[in-house]
Amino acid sequence: MQESDVAGLLREGMLVTLYVGGPPLLAALAVGMIVSLFQAATQINEQTLAFVPKVAVIGLTLMVLGSFMMATLSSFTLTLFDRLVAVGGQ
Repeated sequence: MQESDVAGLLREGMLVTLYVGGPPLLAALAVGMIVSLFQAATQINEQTLAFVPKVAVIGLTLMVLGSFMMATLSSFTLTLFDRLVAVGGQ
């Protein structure tokens, strides 16, 4: 395995991490900003008011995009295993 192959795998691994982790994190960020604006406008400083909507939105995001995330991870894992077998056969 050449250095360029390793660099390509690292790049692909970073992209997979971004594809899998990005949507729930962006959803939590958006909900957090909305709740923060609401809390600032109403001067309600309740910890659970910020926590419960984030958990609900993250759960909804995982239910909606879970199949995409699983397919992405499965594809990357199979690619890694195929390359490991190819390196072991040399």
